[in-house]
Amino acid sequence: METLPRQKYTKEFREQAVRLVLEQTCTIPEAARRLAMSNKTLANWVFRARHGQLAGLDEHRRPVTDLEAEVSRLKRELAEARMERDILKKATAYFAKAQLPGTHS
Repeated sequence: METLPRQKYTKEFREQAVRLVLEQTCTIPEAARRLAMSNKTLANWVFRARHGQLAGLDEHRRPVTDLEAEVSRLKRELAEARMERDILKKATAYFAKAQLPGTHS
């Protein structure tokens, strides 16, 4: 398993990642893969969110610069675009298979 470099995440990114797991019923490993982040980090955020402690993570951190916030936003958009691409690939393969002669679903 590849190790991901240590990153600093914005409060908004953490909240959206937790919502992906809690509200969209995505598994932690799947959500972490989609967001290109560590499973353990996301699991910790979900645990803290379930216990009302997610907001307390920012107390000992320095403020995020505008450039860092922009990079985080772009990473999130890229992860979403990759997820959409993967869905479209699967749909294309499904419909292409249905169009082949001799395959009746």
